[in-house]
Amino acid sequence: MKNSGTKSRQTERLMALVVVALLLFCPPLIIVVDRLPSFNVGWLPLYLFCAWAVVIGLAAWLMEHRADR
Repeated sequence: MKNSGTKSRQTERLMALVVVALLLFCPPLIIVVDRLPSFNVGWLPLYLFCAWAVVIGLAAWLMEHRADR
C-alpha cells in the first residue's frame, strides 16, 4: 500500500505536467513560433508535433514510474 507522501508527490508531478502542457500550447507562444522566419519549413506543425510528443512521453514516463512502485 502506498503512503500518502508518495501519492502526493505523484499528484504534484502530474499537476506540473498539466502546467507545462498549458504553457507549451498557450496562444502567445504558438503565435511566436508561427511567426518565425521560415526557409521553406513550416515551424508551427513541427513545434506542435514535438510539444505534443514531449507531453505524451512525460505522461507515459510518469505513469510507468508510478506503476513500478
